[in-house]
Amino acid sequence: MPVSILFVCLGNICRSPLAEGAFRAEAARRGLDAEADSAGTGGWHRGEPPDRRAIAAARRNGVDISGLRARQVTRADFDRFDRILALDAENLADLERLRPPGSRARLSLLLDHVPGREGEAVADPYYGGDRHFDETWRDVAEAARALARELIEEDAA
Repeated sequence: MPVSILFVCLGNICRSPLAEGAFRAEAARRGLDAEADSAGTGGWHRGEPPDRRAIAAARRNGVDISGLRARQVTRADFDRFDRILALDAENLADLERLRPPGSRARLSLLLDHVPGREGEAVADPYYGGDRHFDETWRDVAEAARALARELIEEDAA
């Protein structure tokens, strides 16, 4: 059965779609059986595509996220996904508040899966330029590689 992962940021138009795209690409590269999605704790961008700068940053790295659409986290996500990974501490705290009793999902920060980067946030590039989106891509791609390794090791154990 594939592992299911939800990446969560605030609006689901910058960081979490980049994380979803990076992880999907890494999982495909490694032949990892995984389901990935992304969402925001806020719903004001619901139905919108990722920010054009996020699409461009992903495209510069060979990944197409243009078909993704923003959505808001729902209570059902806590039962649907094995892991819910927040891009920063504020969104993690919001997820912990939203989490229904008895949820099976494991919540953590995305960068907790990168040795030496535990507790770090992926910076929100929204108010920055292309350079900030490229930095965000580097962070989420590093996390995607680390997470894929972790999942493969867990599967082998």
